[in-house]
Amino acid sequence: MAELPISRAIKEFLGEAEEIIEKLNLDLVTLADGNENGEVDPDLLNSIFRGAHSLKGISGMFGFDDISTLAHHMENLLDRLRLGKVALSGILVEVLFGALETLSRLVHGKGETEEYSLDLAPVLTRLEGVLNGGAAGKENLLAGLNIDPAILSVLTEYEEHRLLECFKKGRNLQSVKISFSLASFDQDLAEITDILKKKGEVISTLPCAGDVADRIGFQLLYGTSATVGEILAALGRDDAVVDLLGEKALAAAPQPKEETFASEPAGEGQEGGATSMRSISRTVRVDIDKLDSLMNVVGELVLSKAAIAAVADKARAGGDLELAVELQKAVRVLERRLDELQKGVMEVRMVPVGQLFEKMVRIVRRVAGEHGKKVAIDIRGADTELDKLIMEDLSDPLMHIIRNAIDHGIEPSEERLAAGKPEKGTIALWASQKGNHVVIEVRDDGRGVDPEKVRRKAVQRGLIAEGTELSRDETYDLLFLPGFSTRDEVSDLSGRGVGMDVVKNNISALSGMIEVDSRPGEGTTLTITLPITLAIIKALIVRVCGKTYAIPINAVMETLMVEAATVRTIERREVIELRQSTLPLLRLEDIFKLPVSSRRDGRIFVAVVGLAEKKLGIVVDELLGQQDMVIKSLGNALSFVRGIAGAADLGNQKTILVLDVGGLMSEALRGESAFYV
Repeated sequence: MAELPISRAIKEFLGEAEEIIEKLNLDLVTLADGNENGEVDPDLLNSIFRGAHSLKGISGMFGFDDISTLAHHMENLLDRLRLGKVALSGILVEVLFGALETLSRLVHGKGETEEYSLDLAPVLTRLEGVLNGGAAGKENLLAGLNIDPAILSVLTEYEEHRLLECFKKGRNLQSVKISFSLASFDQDLAEITDILKKKGEVISTLPCAGDVADRIGFQLLYGTSATVGEILAALGRDDAVVDLLGEKALAAAPQPKEETFASEPAGEGQEGGATSMRSISRTVRVDIDKLDSLMNVVGELVLSKAAIAAVADKARAGGDLELAVELQKAVRVLERRLDELQKGVMEVRMVPVGQLFEKMVRIVRRVAGEHGKKVAIDIRGADTELDKLIMEDLSDPLMHIIRNAIDHGIEPSEERLAAGKPEKGTIALWASQKGNHVVIEVRDDGRGVDPEKVRRKAVQRGLIAEGTELSRDETYDLLFLPGFSTRDEVSDLSGRGVGMDVVKNNISALSGMIEVDSRPGEGTTLTITLPITLAIIKALIVRVCGKTYAIPINAVMETLMVEAATVRTIERREVIELRQSTLPLLRLEDIFKLPVSSRRDGRIFVAVVGLAEKKLGIVVDELLGQQDMVIKSLGNALSFVRGIAGAADLGNQKTILVLDVGGLMSEALRGESAFYV
């Protein structure tokens, strides 16, 4: 088997290392929350330890000694922690988070150049300080317990630690002996273990001699608050023998020093337990550029299918019915296969937004810590899927929104308590799918946005004139203007007047839109609506003033033909009545300053588009039908063009512009139409 080029191998390593770090980050957050609540799962500690161990191993294999060294020091600390030799504390968790952040910087830096390095001395010193400062030797109580020395001699250090933890909590230590048939002992043992886990902690599972030749026996060391009779009843097996161990020594044995954290029942506390390697081995990491290339090929095939269909129509028109029929059959078969291929490629590009939300958890903890605020995070809909490229481009805007929410929105604990709120603020990240769009909500229960303060700041900065009347939505729209900030002072996070306008532009570049809803004293919600994908789409082809445009079909709710006389003007905006509601209209010739006006008498066509709860009617001259197409970016040179999402090839040597429905709606619903193509 040919050896992979080193550059590709390094890229594969960095991708795997990044996945491990993201998993460690999430597990550390869970560990920190459990420490605050006094509920820490020993299995979680084992999982974190294995993650650091894996990172150390693969980085050493690829020659990244700095990553391997740092991971090794983390592994040492985590090993002492899971064995109970170091107490879990807030300081220890923060030191681990700091080390993990340094690892993340190293991995990302080496993605740019393999020579990237950092000074690891400060973080290594902190790790060693916590390790040495917390390594108070634990008194050995095992000799004082009434347990068979043969059992103690085969226990691992971790199992000894779990045994002492059970004694410290006053649990009964029991020995459960049971035998199984050789043909089914693995399934039977798993069932018994599951039953025991519901009532306590299985510390160790040891083989023992069976009384019958065709059977195998096991002895399970078990800690529980239940009695022997209750365990026998739960097992429901006549051949089970349950003995109470250590009861004589329990009262006399000196109790170990109280730790700063408690442990809940775990599974079989054996080192080297089952890991997630099986699921990892079933996953293939693919560069997103390769998927883009594959998607482009699919797009070209879609255009080729359309060309074959056009040839079939010409053959039918020319009287060659036999050829036309054969071509139509071929087109139908090709169309079905293309649909399957397109769906498959699209599914490969889709990833759960939970991957993005996990990154935001660390941002919340770090920023809240920098400002001395207590903030919890509420995540819902993490399994909602979004195109990988869209999600990557969303990460920076989402990070800025969260930083703003903590800096501007969440109040200090004293202020929250005085206002009758919980001491700890909450930032919610909710995702849901609505049709062909994904809606992401970022909520906080902070002080909210004061419309009057926003208006005063806008006047001071010359953004609006004194005495200008603004609706609530128009007031919130000021937050997205360049140079606007409600901060009087400049901080590390805000006050420079740069940020929310960039957030809006980045989301608009993804054919999405962002909305603000706030209640002073109650909190703020920012709602981001995005298309699930920007790759191959089905579009409605329309003609306006002799020019052809495409409207993504996932934004089109319906098409109408109405009498021009039914169009009314309200507050200088054209509207029509649609099912007892008012639908605002948008004329592309007004927006794009087209030289010829579309007809304004007789009957007109209206394409009703919508994102989230917003609706808009786009007036067009003709509806030319639907077609699959691949959107191409306009590039950096034309990135300033607003209202256009990109361009697409119709397959007949003609390129048309694809409308940015989100951008058009954002501008048109505010009455702004001063942008051109």
